[in-house]
Amino acid sequence: MGYYIQGPTHGKAAMLCAQHQASRITEQDVYETVEAGYEVVCVVDNMEFEAAGFCYCVEEAGRFMRPDSRPKTWLRMPRDEAERLSGYSS
Repeated sequence: MGYYIQGPTHGKAAMLCAQHQASRITEQDVYETVEAGYEVVCVVDNMEFEAAGFCYCVEEAGRFMRPDSRPKTWLRMPRDEAERLSGYSS
């Protein structure tokens, strides 16, 4: 099951960076980011809207990393902020 962060239809990555302590990372930095104690959010551009998925575990991050044609923006966030925004509870 996915956990998503609500926000504007477009511009979710910028909003999360400006308002919620997120910062951009590359896809190559995802696993290192998790090992460093941060959480990962993947913003997927579905053209009509963007979906910001909280990668709450390594397996979930792997699902978002599967190749497809949609542009993706990767973010790191403090865990408490990602959980609060997505409604995830460990």
